Amino acid sequence: MIQAGLKLEQAPPIAVPFRFFLAAPLFLLLAALLLLWSGPDALAARLSPVAIAIAHLFALGFMALVMMGAMMQMLPVLQGSPVPAPRFTAAASLAGVGLGTLALAAGLAFGGQALVQAGVFALAFGFLVFVAVVLVCLARAPSQSHSVRAMWIAVTSLAVTVGFGAVLASLFGWGVSPSNPSAHSLHPGWSLLGWTGLLVVGVAYELVPMLQMTPAYPKPMVRYFGAAVFALLVLWSAALWAGNGRWGAFAVACAVGLAAAYALFAVATLVLQRRRRRRLPDVTLEFWRVGMASLILACILWGARVALPVAWPESVDILIGVLAMFGFAGFVISGMLYKIMPFLAWFHLQSLCGPGVLAPNMKKILPDASQRLQLRSQVLALALLCAAALWPALFVHAAALALGATAVLLEANMLTIVRAYRENAKQMRARPLDKSRETGG
Repeated sequence: MIQAGLKLEQAPPIAVPFRFFLAAPLFLLLAALLLLWSGPDALAARLSPVAIAIAHLFALGFMALVMMGAMMQMLPVLQGSPVPAPRFTAAASLAGVGLGTLALAAGLAFGGQALVQAGVFALAFGFLVFVAVVLVCLARAPSQSHSVRAMWIAVTSLAVTVGFGAVLASLFGWGVSPSNPSAHSLHPGWSLLGWTGLLVVGVAYELVPMLQMTPAYPKPMVRYFGAAVFALLVLWSAALWAGNGRWGAFAVACAVGLAAAYALFAVATLVLQRRRRRRLPDVTLEFWRVGMASLILACILWGARVALPVAWPESVDILIGVLAMFGFAGFVISGMLYKIMPFLAWFHLQSLCGPGVLAPNMKKILPDASQRLQLRSQVLALALLCAAALWPALFVHAAALALGATAVLLEANMLTIVRAYRENAKQMRARPLDKSRETGG
């Protein structure tokens, strides 16, 4: 673990990011249970209420919570900009987004307008707190690096995503149809291509070379990628909005450009990982490789989907969503969790040790075997979800069970890290400092 350049002394209390990380797999499990209960009907149409509920349990409850917790950790440690009132900010944003996601999903799945309305207000509150605090942190960052600029754009994209989401929620919560049907494309577009994609890119600039021992990303990519993607998103949105949801030639060109840009990022990441300086096995690399391969497939399919004037079945749209959300974002998030959580546990334990005493090795905090088992379950879930997107009647129940199993294994691994931290911390606090010095720990 390379610590050079990290501002570890500015890290928030360990409970701040851990709250987000521990909550996230529970929403993944809820998505699996709802998919199992709904059966093939959940994948019959991508805009059905149940399909939207499952997508938001994953996108808000799993993806967003992990990314929010990671940002509250990385802004102080990587960028030297501490989060103001970290405990309050974490509690308020987690409560708003977590409870809002539950209410929104329940309202969509079971037809409760009041629940949808409550979910929208809770989500708006949680994201408002988070976005406001993160923007303050980014503005105070000592250096406006390329990673910081990517995070600026990602958080701005999150605000746009929330805005389009509120417009679409008016249909289910208040019975008011959006005035412009392009919102149905722009909401997931800004969520995946802006908020999620650019945050992953900004984090990758720092963490892939640092933690995976790879060369740095090419300078032109680091310098121009975020701005280029944001510009394409704005132009694509303007074209779709002006065309009232119709895909004209300019909107298609922008979409193809976005797909090509993210495919290029995925290829660059895979190439860098092949050139890594440290050849020891690393399970988290496999998560990233599956994530990048899924991103490439999603980009190819989406580029073909918008560029070729043929009648594409709706199952292709669902397949693209599975590859982009669960394949790309889900695997990268899992890989980051297995790097971030053991390191945080080790770092906070090390701060409790006396001089000359070492905290337990990160491999002892969470063994590779536990991570590899969860990786295999997640790969199986991805394969079955892709099959279910195309043949829902045959594979949806198996996919739901596999998704639930990977959620349980992920949560179990997270709890293993927390348990190891608590047990070692308890021993270290109980151990007299002078005895630690004599025995060397």
